[in-house]
Amino acid sequence: MPLFVDQMNRAVDIPDRPKRIISLVPSQTELLFDLGLADRVVGITKFCIYPADKMKHVTKVGGTKQLNMEVIYSLKPDLIIANKEENEQNQIEALMQHYPVWISDINDLDTALDMIEHVGQITATTEKAKQIASEIKSGFKTLKGLSATLSCVYLIWKNPYMAAGADTFIHDMLQSCGFNNLVKEGRYPVLTDDELKKLNPDVLLLSSEPYPFAEKHIQEFKKLLPNTRVNLVDGELFSWYGSRLLYSPAYFISLMKKITTK
Repeated sequence: MPLFVDQMNRAVDIPDRPKRIISLVPSQTELLFDLGLADRVVGITKFCIYPADKMKHVTKVGGTKQLNMEVIYSLKPDLIIANKEENEQNQIEALMQHYPVWISDINDLDTALDMIEHVGQITATTEKAKQIASEIKSGFKTLKGLSATLSCVYLIWKNPYMAAGADTFIHDMLQSCGFNNLVKEGRYPVLTDDELKKLNPDVLLLSSEPYPFAEKHIQEFKKLLPNTRVNLVDGELFSWYGSRLLYSPAYFISLMKKITTK
């Protein structure tokens, strides 16, 4: 079997053309289907939702952090695609004892594009993967003119408030929009009401996932931060690092127009 190096710098023996693939990450599952691999994906997580018309027909192997190992064993995969952050290390290490496990480690657009092209290589869909990566690159080039220089805080959770910090993929997407992310320390630090007030961002972004922020939360934050523009945002387009990135640039442009014309 050929050796492929994953984004953890691990050499992984993978069959020439894997036929029984399990994906443990929603954004990477969508990528596999966009690469034309529907007939080879035998297992996905319960959080894998795209493409919607295909998901109900694929065996679910639990959540990203709570895998059903027995179901995975029963599927006899010849490739498992995982992610350093989204999956639990102990479970992934257990799976490594039995199957080829290719792990992504993504913190910016470049590593996302690298993942897309590598997944193309290991699944023998190189040209399609290069095409997707090229289209994403072209889309993000259209963002070069966005220089709003607005300060922001991006919340992913409530009770307690958790924000996306500088060492995250979301941070890189915020920079692509022209935002200055005020949360500099850590990956997803907890913020108190007082800390949010002290940061006093120009814009507060409330993500649709993993916590489902909604319209009802906007007034709550406007009371806390009366001088801040509060916006709900599509978390998938800020945090999914597979082929969904094809849709992010147009969304970011629309969002920035909305925010800067308020």
